[in-house]
Amino acid sequence: MKLLETIRGILRRWIRRRQGPDEGAVVLHRRRIYILPTQLGVVFGAMLFAMLLGSLNYANNLGLALTFLLAALGLVAMHACHRNLQGLVVHGAGAESPFAGQDAVFRLGFVNPGRLPRIDIELRSPDGREHVGSVPAGGDACLAVLAPTRRRGTIRLGRCEVATRYPFGLFRAWAVLHPDTDCRVYPRPAARAPAPPAAPGAEGQRDTRRGQEDFAGLKDYHPGDSPRRIAWKAHARGGELLVKEFAGAAAPAPMFDLDATPDGDLEARLAVLARWVVDAHGRGEAFGLRLPGLEIPVEPGEAQRRRCLAALADFGSPGPDHA
Repeated sequence: MKLLETIRGILRRWIRRRQGPDEGAVVLHRRRIYILPTQLGVVFGAMLFAMLLGSLNYANNLGLALTFLLAALGLVAMHACHRNLQGLVVHGAGAESPFAGQDAVFRLGFVNPGRLPRIDIELRSPDGREHVGSVPAGGDACLAVLAPTRRRGTIRLGRCEVATRYPFGLFRAWAVLHPDTDCRVYPRPAARAPAPPAAPGAEGQRDTRRGQEDFAGLKDYHPGDSPRRIAWKAHARGGELLVKEFAGAAAPAPMFDLDATPDGDLEARLAVLARWVVDAHGRGEAFGLRLPGLEIPVEPGEAQRRRCLAALADFGSPGPDHA
């Protein structure tokens, strides 16, 4: 096994030197595509050899004809397998940032400029997982590469494979890509975290929050408004999406501060902050974040959640991991 891994490492480094990093869109021309028989293909070749020997030994012309017919079928399958990749255009299509311990999702787009569909295209991740899809003729498709994450920060996808076994599984054609794209990994939220400290002035306004129960009217919905305040009954009657307004003073929005987290190592304190951010966003509240040298103003919405989690992921993080 060690010898096999060593050989694979040598081949990967040779391919990397031969191709270099892939920037932007990549066209899979014939010099980038490798092809070898699969295990089924090896068995098929051995069967053909046995059929050839038997037909020659017994001077069976029908046997020879069948052998040559099946050999021709194998050659056609080899060319069809290679053609299934040749000419495809591959480009990056973004990534989904996970929490530490989850899989990072790197998306690659495939464009088929040809007049024939490309069937059973496999995209293999560095840990061996495969995602299979097809690209219609003259169309495009998107496949995902999953990479496991261990810690917060950044993970870089330095290598992946595009392959196919179409049409009969006798051959496997593949091309190696080096997109050198990265993805931010958020810190995993703490499973148990204390309640965040009250915002300045919140104690004096805690009782006045009950005044929010006094309905004051409706207003147009804007992204970031709390889902709990949407007037669903009015929307169900065929109206526009409206938000309820209530009378009374609202408590100030929280500013989550690293100095306000419980004592512990940095990763544990960042996990507590991540928990506060995720929970506040889940409640539809506005919030802010304060770290040494960085302050994110109070805002609501998904963009604010991503902004704060990205700041937590980058704060004092080491260099990127490689998938």
